[in-house]
Amino acid sequence: MSFKKIFVFSFAVISIFCISKSYAQMSEKICVPYIATAQLFQYGDQTQLPVYNLGGGKGVDLEFDDMEGGYKSYYYTYQLCDYNWKPVDISPFDFIKGFTQNRITTYRYSSIALTKYTHYQAILPEQNCMPIKSGNYILKVFLNGDTANLIFTKRLLVVDAKASINASVVQLLGAQNFTTHQKVRFTITTGDVNAFSAAQQIKTVVLQNNRWDNAQKDIVPTFVRGNVLDFSSDNLAQFAGGKEWRWLDLRSFRLQSERIDHADYGKTYTNIYMLPDMDRSAQKYVYYPDFNGTYGIFTYESINPFWQGDYATVKFLYAPAEGKPFDKKNIYLAAQFTNYEINDKYKMKYNETTGMYELSLYLKQGYYSYTYLLQDENGIDNSNKLEGNYWETENNYTILVYYKGFNDRADQLIGVGRINSRRDRPGLSF
Repeated sequence: MSFKKIFVFSFAVISIFCISKSYAQMSEKICVPYIATAQLFQYGDQTQLPVYNLGGGKGVDLEFDDMEGGYKSYYYTYQLCDYNWKPVDISPFDFIKGFTQNRITTYRYSSIALTKYTHYQAILPEQNCMPIKSGNYILKVFLNGDTANLIFTKRLLVVDAKASINASVVQLLGAQNFTTHQKVRFTITTGDVNAFSAAQQIKTVVLQNNRWDNAQKDIVPTFVRGNVLDFSSDNLAQFAGGKEWRWLDLRSFRLQSERIDHADYGKTYTNIYMLPDMDRSAQKYVYYPDFNGTYGIFTYESINPFWQGDYATVKFLYAPAEGKPFDKKNIYLAAQFTNYEINDKYKMKYNETTGMYELSLYLKQGYYSYTYLLQDENGIDNSNKLEGNYWETENNYTILVYYKGFNDRADQLIGVGRINSRRDRPGLSF
């Protein structure tokens, strides 16, 4: 099956998702059907959130493929947002040093791979176009210097580390969620920040495995001691533990991993068929290292996977109990590589002949982790009905601390803490 058969979209329909009111909450979107594997990550680690420290250190890495090939003139710019990802109405000259938009000049035509594409890369920030204020940013990539010709957007975190975060993951004491949930307990020391009224000026967001779709926001401190905010109450920052993520190893199309049933090879294509997934909620918990919902582009057969990695049509299968479809429920494939989007592109289709749900996606060589989500008339069920919940599960947590003075026009990101549920019981963030 070809790339064009997989990505049969109406450009007008896709564009609807990329056109929003100026002050609507912004998110990550791909606005055209020919962009694939768009990544923004901490330089050197594809599984990390893109965080840039104003004090220096590592930048962030932007990578994406244009499946139409050839060369296009791509530009990028930054949009400053508040802690809730709503655009801030201030001049870009107040938060960008240098040009307000910049052209992406590094690109390579694919080689070795059967699939022809053009790969683009930028290491950000660049000296002639860089954020100078901390906070949440939307990175916008567009064509020909025209911001109205938006191609895709990515979230970027810019931190000015003024607060320290001491955190650990603990087991809940209550009987109801004792074996299934994890509690993130943390304190924030604001240091030199003048937090006259902590409840109004300090805001926190906690992410599980880099996910924004189930982020916990507006967490109120249990108590405040001077410049120390304590978030220790059991009813704060609770997360379902889930289970170690399902995985797919596509680092080689020839050496098939154990999750692959078989593959078809053509002169210009590769089709990969996975073994069926099933309900894991009744299975006992077993630890194994995983990517916690993220993915990375890697290959066994090439030097640079970003422009030498190939693409394949991958067919996912889910086998429901007794081969019967879910009653008044939809099932979706969910992961970082789907951006946890709930739409028809990632909705599994039930095949009455096989008694299984099916979904085909066009994926680049790499290592992927994923899960399944159910949707009913009440919306998405994030309780891991098809996976099960265990407090022992290894999860990554990120704590974001924002400060907004009474005269400030935007939220400052003053602290980023990262902890792991297995390593930090209890432990310190960094």
